[in-house]
Amino acid sequence: MNPSIHIDIHQQENQFLLRGEIQDLLKKRRAKIYLKDYLDAKFYKEEIRIDYNNEDKELVLKHVRQLLRKFGFQEETSVAVKETLADFFQEEQNFEIFSRYAYKIRNNQLDQDQIKEFEDFSRVLLKALRKRRLYPLQLLSAYHLAFSQNACNFSVPGSGKTSIVYGAYAYLKSLPKDDPKHVDRILIVGPLSSFGPWETEYRECFGQEPHSKRLSGGVSRKERVRYFYSSRPAEISLISYNGVPNMLEDIKLFLKKHKCMVVLDEAHRIKNTEGGVFATSALELAKYSKSRVILTGTPAPNGYEDIFNLFKFIWPTKDVIKFPLYQLEDMSSNPNDPRVNRLIDDISPYFIRIRKSDLNLPEPIEYEPVWVDMGPVQDEIYRYIEKNYMDYFLSRSKSSGLHSLLTRARLIRLMQVSTNPALLQKPLDDYFLNQGITSDAFIDDSAIMRKIVGYGNLETPKKFEVVAKLTEDIIERQEKVIVWAIFVQTLHDLQDYLGSKGIDSRLLYGATPIETGLSSQAEDFETREKIISEFHKTNCPYKVIIANPFAVSESISLHKACHNAIYLERSFNAASFIQSKDRIHRVGLEPEDEVKYYYILSKNNVDLTIHERLKAKEERMLGIIESEPIPLFRRVLGDDEEIDDIRALIENYVNQTVAA
Repeated sequence: MNPSIHIDIHQQENQFLLRGEIQDLLKKRRAKIYLKDYLDAKFYKEEIRIDYNNEDKELVLKHVRQLLRKFGFQEETSVAVKETLADFFQEEQNFEIFSRYAYKIRNNQLDQDQIKEFEDFSRVLLKALRKRRLYPLQLLSAYHLAFSQNACNFSVPGSGKTSIVYGAYAYLKSLPKDDPKHVDRILIVGPLSSFGPWETEYRECFGQEPHSKRLSGGVSRKERVRYFYSSRPAEISLISYNGVPNMLEDIKLFLKKHKCMVVLDEAHRIKNTEGGVFATSALELAKYSKSRVILTGTPAPNGYEDIFNLFKFIWPTKDVIKFPLYQLEDMSSNPNDPRVNRLIDDISPYFIRIRKSDLNLPEPIEYEPVWVDMGPVQDEIYRYIEKNYMDYFLSRSKSSGLHSLLTRARLIRLMQVSTNPALLQKPLDDYFLNQGITSDAFIDDSAIMRKIVGYGNLETPKKFEVVAKLTEDIIERQEKVIVWAIFVQTLHDLQDYLGSKGIDSRLLYGATPIETGLSSQAEDFETREKIISEFHKTNCPYKVIIANPFAVSESISLHKACHNAIYLERSFNAASFIQSKDRIHRVGLEPEDEVKYYYILSKNNVDLTIHERLKAKEERMLGIIESEPIPLFRRVLGDDEEIDDIRALIENYVNQTVAA
């Protein structure tokens, strides 16, 4: 029989006490060195004392238990330790059971006990989700989450991740209050734009108004503190990633007090492994959460290192990922690295991923592009800029000179004039800000400005005219449409033009206010949520939404109201383009629904290159999304994606020049 060590706790002194056959343990030289140098243990004749603080108590105990197992000692734990660290031992048990069965669940290989539990789970959801029936893969995903309590969902946008979470939550809430898995509240950390969809989805799942509280967007710190210390908080609490760091201690006390499921929505925002404030504060919440959920359709935008924090959040005391960061970075650069398969095997039980092809959606209709001749003034302006800028690109194409903000700015100017030359009067700051770039870079457009300052009085962009006609046709079919544009001024100018044609519309972009939940907010104050809610009504006075994909690429669902999308202008950003398409092509469509995409392109300019590059990027990205368990888009786009875009533009320019 193996020698045994008894683990006790001295809470007043913040110490773990090891008793029993400790002399046998200390005879193990490596064990003694580990205790002394790593755990800073103090040795006495009949016991070993190891200090801890309240923040790392579970971690210290974990190291002690691992040490005993490694050297063949049997562990005995006192009642005081078990009572003090009940959540820790429950998590240990959950992890052991989960690791054994979760892989079978995610692959729909249930044993007899799990089949019965799954049937019970399904019956609970049939009663709880009065207005929503999860399709089979959603049901399996919800069961996987409810079974484990802690899991990642990397499903594609439009697959119903919010409904999956509510399904798991409904089941866990239905359990007896003394059940270790029971939860009674949800704390959602996500972008402000996600708050409305979470509340809307609650109504559509449970058939009643959510008891929710938004804790960002105008809510004072005093009000937030009062809320977190309230004895009767809302069932659903919503806070932005920006709001967590300053309220961290208050949120931790809130989580200690309540049995709370914590959801990180758009969780790729915590991928920073170098001490980023969002990541650090989110990981701090993990140890106080009864259930932990990661939601993101892009878990590894740059490499496998991006998933490190995601799995650290769902199992903070476990080494789910067994590779250090530098190895993950190395693996990201080598798709044939044999360690990749080991990584995927290690993490497979802990995440679910629904692919686009799993959704059985009706195939969308992609119409051939509508090619538009630029007006004479626009054509003159474009050719002037094109000649100057292409000479600039050509002179730097064989060197590293294309790697600059000035190059990017010139490329953006070409994109602007291909649709609406009036944009050349505007600085690029807003566009850079939407792209997540901060720069004081500018272009001296003084010579150009003299030619285009009166453009609005001379000519209407031909693309506007085509969009207006197409929009009228769609409205005449008693249908609605979303028009996508890249530049903020284009949104406003198009809205004005459609208005002049008697077509009412609304704008969705970064400056569109988000509902704060404040009682002082005026009833007629148009927020993003109110616009979308009204748009879904049959008698909505406007049938057109004009949107910016950078601001409306997350958390917005329009598929129940709208099956038409017109692309007035696009950038080279393939991920944003794909996400915009998913706003109307997602779970909830009927088999007979026809989703239609229309592309309006100007002839003989940068639009051709954007269209060709997006088509190629989209094909490669969707291929990886469908084939790889953890899609690495860096392999699709490459490290020099922007340079490749400009080189493709140069090639098209040269070909057109030769043809002319």
